[in-house]
Amino acid sequence: MREQFERLIAAGKLKGQHLSALLRLADSGYCLHRSWGVGTIRGFDTVFGRVTIDFPNRPGHVMDLGFAAESLKPLSRDHFLARKTYDLPALRQLAVERPVELVRLVLQSYGGQLSLETLQQLLVPDVVGSDWKRWWDSTRHALKKDGHFVVPTRKPDPILYQEAEVPLEQRLLAQFDAAKGLKAKLCVAAELLRSLPDLQDGPGTVAQVLAALNADIASHHRTQPWLALEAVFMRDDLRAAVHLPAEPGELTTQDIWAQAPPLDQMLQQTPTAKHKRLLQSFKEAHPEDWHQAVLAALNSMSAKNTTECARLLIEEGHLESLKRHLAQLINQHQASSELLLWLARERSDAFADILGPEVFRAMLTAMERDQFNQRKSNRLGDYILADQDLLPELIESAELEVIEDLTRALKFSPCFNDMDKRSLLGRIVKKYPSMQPLISGEQPRTEAPLLVSWESLQRRKQEYDELVHKKIPANSREIALARSYGDLNENYEYKAAKEMQRLLLTRKAELERMLLQAQGTDFANPRTDVVSPGTTVRCIDLAQQTVQTFTVLGAWDYDPDRGVVSYLSPLGQALLNHKVGDEVQFELEGAVHRYRIEAIEPWRSSSTDVTTTPTAPPDQTTSAGEEAEPAQPQVATSNQADQTTSSAAPQAQAEPGAELESASPHPGPVMEAPPAHPEGGQTAPTAVEATLQPADQPVSPPLQQPCGGYEQAAQPSQPGNLQEPSPEPVRAPNPEPVAPSHSQPPG
Repeated sequence: MREQFERLIAAGKLKGQHLSALLRLADSGYCLHRSWGVGTIRGFDTVFGRVTIDFPNRPGHVMDLGFAAESLKPLSRDHFLARKTYDLPALRQLAVERPVELVRLVLQSYGGQLSLETLQQLLVPDVVGSDWKRWWDSTRHALKKDGHFVVPTRKPDPILYQEAEVPLEQRLLAQFDAAKGLKAKLCVAAELLRSLPDLQDGPGTVAQVLAALNADIASHHRTQPWLALEAVFMRDDLRAAVHLPAEPGELTTQDIWAQAPPLDQMLQQTPTAKHKRLLQSFKEAHPEDWHQAVLAALNSMSAKNTTECARLLIEEGHLESLKRHLAQLINQHQASSELLLWLARERSDAFADILGPEVFRAMLTAMERDQFNQRKSNRLGDYILADQDLLPELIESAELEVIEDLTRALKFSPCFNDMDKRSLLGRIVKKYPSMQPLISGEQPRTEAPLLVSWESLQRRKQEYDELVHKKIPANSREIALARSYGDLNENYEYKAAKEMQRLLLTRKAELERMLLQAQGTDFANPRTDVVSPGTTVRCIDLAQQTVQTFTVLGAWDYDPDRGVVSYLSPLGQALLNHKVGDEVQFELEGAVHRYRIEAIEPWRSSSTDVTTTPTAPPDQTTSAGEEAEPAQPQVATSNQADQTTSSAAPQAQAEPGAELESASPHPGPVMEAPPAHPEGGQTAPTAVEATLQPADQPVSPPLQQPCGGYEQAAQPSQPGNLQEPSPEPVRAPNPEPVAPSHSQPPG
């Protein structure tokens, strides 16, 4: 080929500088293009000055001789890339049976050195399958035993192949001496520790390394105590592996901790794998007050370092101290964003008594503090947005007033942009739909008040107080006791207690809603020209021609034996605002009932069969153990007659440590059982009794006229005997009912 190429050069069809490159291509038979990969040279055409090459995706590709000489790199037949083109099965078998020979072939093809990343790219997936890590771990161990390879301790450093065989001890000592800095020496020492079984003279090699480590520990224990402590750990591990005695006067972990280096800084500079050992050494150096020092350093640690510290505190029985410290930082809004990030990630039932709305408020404060200090990252804010369940879980046990405050704080917080704020506010609205007007700025729709007797109002308040102050705290204690049994997934007692907590919280929300709407009254002096709350109505059943008497009272009043009916029941809605002589009808369970009103009288002046007197408001009750004095009639004043009383839900809080977990809305009103049969059993309510109870849905006709006005009357001195209907009353569908005036209870 040389003569033919020289003739082309003489004819001016080829440059002289291309001759040597073309001769190498002709002798090798393989070439490498930087874009097309490895190619097999099929032949040269000296007449037209071209060469034909088969590339992987370009078979029979024709190139000009001059361009081929400049752009192609000749590959010998023994080159690894060339062998991949014609002998790939043999290379795969070599990778399985003799991996060291395969690595030798690759390194020799690339000048004797190659980085691990490049080696992986060359072998995977054509020669070595997808399980590269397992293959390399076994091959790496074999390369260390072979004296021709130098496997670096750092990934960026290249793997070296040398013709002369060097023992492993000499190679490791050479790497240790050549390492720059104590950190690099520790990496070589770790490799020495792993290679001890393969060393011929392990104790002698380790003794040389220990002497150098002791010198470096002495020079670093004041300036870089974390690095000196890590060196002490490595020194002790090497000595224990070969059973060498400690040298007199060498520094120990207690000597390093005696200088009182900051614990948070030590953890930050030390690798995560050594955190547990570092904390154990700190505990041994400070056996009396180590837990107090760890608690004090928590607020300045990263979330990753906090995990190991909290685990040590819990294992050593300091969970309660940890919870008290966290609660103090949260309540004072001093908790750092990293500490709160750890708490959000690790939230569990063990910290349920401190996970609440105050935690989210502390999160907003911590993020605003970081923003003021110009901290670039906002990992806590990113986690709040990413975890869809975090915010609903934190606010599920909060009162409505607290939710309103948190909603306002979130709206005006500079920590989130508008899109993120809308996402978080949407989660609040999904949990508490009543917050929608506050977020959107719309005027909230006011619900019509409920007229209730003082007796039924007192019963509701007593039920609420017992629920908040007795049942919910007792349930929280049951949850804590059940949790102590362990294995929450298979803990029946824990699951039952949590289900009871859901029911209690649902009932608590229902009572709060009802008490907010309730308005107490004594139904004194109602209107009698039409049927209104506080009147007794005598009717004739047009179907049976019988006379029946009903007393229309408050939303929670119900006594079928006395004919007492709630004004929200189907019968009460049908009678309201009708005069004497009017005929009313309503449908109940598919049957139509028709009545004609014969007479309307004030309830308080009606017959004794239906007369019951409500009890006094809560402030009229006597304390336990005191003898109640006879109640005296009180004369109303003109100012009292103009006042009305609206009872709000008591804002009682559960005891500290009580776990409150929100539940879905109650599926419907909780109906009370019908009156007991005189013989001890329960009887199904009759059709007439069913009409006395409030319906689940509003019925027609709605209120069209005022229900009647009430003047101030003296507080009754004896309790009544009214029963309560469903705790979920149904209001009249009139969009603008005219509520009667109500009397102001004395006291």
